[in-house]
Amino acid sequence: MLQISELTFRMMGRPLFESASAVVPEGMKAGLVGRNGTGKTTLFKLITGELSPESGSIEMPKGLRIGQVAQEAPGTAQTLMEVVLAADAERSALLAEAETANDPHRIAAIHTRLADIDAHSAEARAGAILHGLGFDADAQQRPCSSFSGGWRMRVALAAVLFSAPDLLLLDEPTNYLDLEGTLWLENYVQRYPHTVIVISHDRDLLNSTTNSILHLDARKLTFYRGNYDQFARARAEKLMLAGKMAEKQAAKRKHMEAFVERFRYKASKARQAQSRLKALQRMSEVEFAIDEAVQPIRLPSPERQPASPIIAMENASTGYGSGAPVLRDLNLRIDHDDRIALLGANGNGKSTFAKLIAGRLGAMSGQITRADKLKVAIFAQHQLDDLIPEQTPYEHVRPLMAEQGEAKIRGRVARMGLGGDRMNTKAKDLSGGERARLLIGLITFDAPHLLILDEPTNHLDIDSRSALAEALNDYCGAVILISHDRHLVESCADRLWLVHDGTVSPYEDDLDAYRRLILKGPGKPGASNGAEKAKPNLSGKEKRKHAAAKRAQFAPLKKKINDLERLTEKAQEAIHVIDRDIVAAGSGQNADEIASLSRRRSELQTRIARLEEDWMRLSTEYEEAMAD
Repeated sequence: MLQISELTFRMMGRPLFESASAVVPEGMKAGLVGRNGTGKTTLFKLITGELSPESGSIEMPKGLRIGQVAQEAPGTAQTLMEVVLAADAERSALLAEAETANDPHRIAAIHTRLADIDAHSAEARAGAILHGLGFDADAQQRPCSSFSGGWRMRVALAAVLFSAPDLLLLDEPTNYLDLEGTLWLENYVQRYPHTVIVISHDRDLLNSTTNSILHLDARKLTFYRGNYDQFARARAEKLMLAGKMAEKQAAKRKHMEAFVERFRYKASKARQAQSRLKALQRMSEVEFAIDEAVQPIRLPSPERQPASPIIAMENASTGYGSGAPVLRDLNLRIDHDDRIALLGANGNGKSTFAKLIAGRLGAMSGQITRADKLKVAIFAQHQLDDLIPEQTPYEHVRPLMAEQGEAKIRGRVARMGLGGDRMNTKAKDLSGGERARLLIGLITFDAPHLLILDEPTNHLDIDSRSALAEALNDYCGAVILISHDRHLVESCADRLWLVHDGTVSPYEDDLDAYRRLILKGPGKPGASNGAEKAKPNLSGKEKRKHAAAKRAQFAPLKKKINDLERLTEKAQEAIHVIDRDIVAAGSGQNADEIASLSRRRSELQTRIARLEEDWMRLSTEYEEAMAD
């Protein structure tokens, strides 16, 4: 159990935590969420002891092993396999001692311990992790120094996963992963047998891997049971009680419904109307994440739509220099209102294809036809380095509006989501998310017909990602999207194209099927590491009979779990009632009643914590029993 009690900490005079308290039960998989800059990474440093609190305490069981990804990726001559194997310090020490030990009793103890920690399968387990993160067998034997910084960060992630700590701390683990690596990591964390706390702005990652949320807001920590969507609903209910969201929700729904009614039967707007319909259906899930503090993202739509197709390829190939083509046999078309997401592991040519579409690479053979006066904008992470560090957002935009007055220029910068003093802040001092907003605003300044986004969400928090999805659905041009954020892809893309085996072709299934494709079979990302026992082949009837017998055997345990869930829900409902009563009592300034309600609320929270611990313990026991 991780227990944070009355934690207070300041960074450079700015308070990040003030009497913050929370408990993360053992075995929980918790998502640590909060606005950028609120102190999430600092909390990890406080947990590991890298920083010390001003007051309060962070308590954990004695001897608990904590693991987190190294801040600097390894760049040594060691091979990837050697780096990952070395992460298990106990195994490495025992193997080294076994080379020199002379005492027969000690030698026996060493080999017994090596067997206990499954040392004989270490290379197979390390290889499975590296493979899941995108390294094939040949790459695993290459030195770390031969890989770029982003790939070396994957090695650092593989090392901490292999070490299997009791408390695993993951800080934005998908920033260096493609969609395929992200899907593998989701599957790995789901199966991880110990406590995990993950900082992430990837909503799907949080939904699929966590069973609790630790929310950092207003320098306090609040523990919620459930995944991110359940947390968002619970938090939204609190905001609704205070009247902060109802009006905005109704206005947004009215705006979207008006768009659908106006354009749903107009062919040129049909896809955008369908996007609004999807968004309306998802509003209970998506819109709760956006509150008044989030600046919208606006993407100017082109005034004139060119005739479709805006780009057509016939037997085209492309690559670099005089070498062999990276992509070949391209027979594709892009229409003026297409929303296409590119799938495929890093290194297969997604960025090469984006450069071809943008006109930054030419065709080596075949034919590519483009619409007349087609304007294409491309966003890529490396372009953030092209911003001028000493210039402010206002100074970046001013040359593009040389004939306009200062008020109009500042208004345009504000529409990028950089209002107030942020438009006068040098680019080097802006946050990663603010620089991403500035770059998006600059590349779309002339209202392009086609927008290519290559990993646009790496520096955006959850709410800003939702704002980007909303902006893309409002945008009337074509979109090509490369992203490891499955939520963004599912929210915005109508078509999927797979970049694989040196070509690009439509993928006719959905992302759930693609996830199953990525994770299936031996040697595939997410495959078994060899530690699982082989299971006998059973017929369908025998499998159903076996499953029914197992369910009957463990029915009493399942009933206890269901009872705990009902008791927890009743306690949570009672807290919601108390919250409403506190609001009502507050308007009448009844101090005694508020104090009584607050005490009752505290008692219920303590009861919920105990119920959740029991629920987690029994649920783990049930899942393990059913999996055997």
